[in-house]
Amino acid sequence: MATTRNRAVPPILSRNSQNFENAGLFLMRYGIVLILLWIGLLKFTAAEAQGIQPFVENSPFFSWMLNFMSLQGVSNLVGVIEVTTAVLMALRRWSPFASVIGSAMAVITFLITLSFLLTTPKVVEPAFPALSALPGQFLTKDILLLGGALWSLGESLRALNGNRNGTRSVIVD
Repeated sequence: MATTRNRAVPPILSRNSQNFENAGLFLMRYGIVLILLWIGLLKFTAAEAQGIQPFVENSPFFSWMLNFMSLQGVSNLVGVIEVTTAVLMALRRWSPFASVIGSAMAVITFLITLSFLLTTPKVVEPAFPALSALPGQFLTKDILLLGGALWSLGESLRALNGNRNGTRSVIVD
């Protein structure tokens, strides 16, 4: 019967494991903030509005808006929502409540963008389940962003509730 030998983790790594975890969680929240802020600001440009046109036109969440506003108007609205989401998430250190709202908005944002995988033509290649490079593979990153937004929502809720459940809270400001 084969046995495995326990290998010791180098002391430098085990001493810093919490630091690695905290750094990862910091990058998770503020990486999402940066992505939403940057992409949200780009929504105010004509090029980005044209870039999101196939998503907007085919989405049940957005296509109806084109009856009332221009493509640039829809893009601007999405930009306002994304920038607001980023700012609210970034306020975690000062206002867990703001971060709860922003994180919930991010969850909704990423669920909607993942819905584009189902509503946008040419996302799935004829040789299913292959995804097209653009927009299919581009959209799949939102699975990770959704996970990060859910973590941020849970952590912000725990901080807002004063960690009453007695569970370990890693506060990443």
